Amino acid sequence: MDVYLKQQKAKEQLTDKQVKTYIQLSQNGDKEARDILVERNVRLVWSVVQRFINRGYDPDDLFQIGCIGLIKSIDKFDLSYDVRFSTYAVPMIIGEIQRFIRDDGSLKVSRSLKETANKVRKKKEELTKELNRVPTIQEIAKELELSPEDIVHAEEAAKLPHSIHETVFENDGDPITLLDQIAEQDDNWFDKLALQEAIQSLGERERLIVYLRFYKDQTQSEVSERLGISQVQVSRLEKKILASIKEQLEK
Repeated sequence: MDVYLKQQKAKEQLTDKQVKTYIQLSQNGDKEARDILVERNVRLVWSVVQRFINRGYDPDDLFQIGCIGLIKSIDKFDLSYDVRFSTYAVPMIIGEIQRFIRDDGSLKVSRSLKETANKVRKKKEELTKELNRVPTIQEIAKELELSPEDIVHAEEAAKLPHSIHETVFENDGDPITLLDQIAEQDDNWFDKLALQEAIQSLGERERLIVYLRFYKDQTQSEVSERLGISQVQVSRLEKKILASIKEQLEK
């Protein structure tokens, strides 16, 4: 019966106030409070692990590594910040898993996805020479008889993750890391992490639209041409994407 009650308690959602109370107790040495926080955030760890599925690692191993990141976030969370714990914990869990993957070797991708990525790369090179320009995703998809989403997914999977501790450049011999650059930009990095988390929850095509529209400053017409859909469709998708991001941030 005790095991059953413990499992049921683990499923209950804690309020933000309760979470921070347990964090304070945990940081003061209360092991039971820490255990409760870990139990109640199992779903959070699994949600992060899902991002690394089909990359050659056992999900249970990734879950254990993710739990280490969760515990670190409990120990290091600054209660003076007016931010939800999950907003801080998710990047910590991701970072712990990525460090494990980096230390274990290069990021592992499923064989089929790796083969697709190689086909995309070769076809992209062929079409670039043939068209004297970089081909669109739609053009590559048509040649390989795949969906545009498959092309984007394959290209994204082929990219290696960047560590926030990676040296970007050196200033008079002192290494400047990606983390240093983020910290120097402004003090609202928690808000940026929340926005990043909201964008990551989008589908491949939706993330590409966000990138092209708001990072590359392309017009809806340019985006529609790139994706091989109408400008009206891009407009509708953009409204849906912004509504989704707003909803995620309000949570």
